[in-house]
Amino acid sequence: AQLVESGGGLVQPGGSLRLSCAASGRTFSSYAMGWFRQAPGKEREFAAVISWSGGNTYYADSVKGRFTISRDNAKNTLYLQMNSLKPEDTAVYYCAAKYGSVLYESRDEYDYWGQGTQVTVSS
Repeated sequence: AQLVESGGGLVQPGGSLRLSCAASGRTFSSYAMGWFRQAPGKEREFAAVISWSGGNTYYADSVKGRFTISRDNAKNTLYLQMNSLKPEDTAVYYCAAKYGSVLYESRDEYDYWGQGTQVTVSS
């Protein structure tokens, strides 16, 4: 099983980016999918998670109202729409997959990880 993120880059404060995570090697429609991020010198932290059906989502307070997680199971792809970006959103963003219906914040619960994509918010 493989997860590959894309869509990162350099954006000005207040701007938007959409990250994608393409899954292969197995069908991830039975997996909850999450986004995590890791800033330099900091631990990897939870950002958002979505249920296998897409019907349930949960966000960290730091991104709530600005980020939207979604998925397209037909394309085996996870998305993160990021709006109103701030310099403190600068980090490497990772997608992760966890088998089952429970939504977890803890990175230790996830079964598969991507390699990450860099997001830099700077003027």
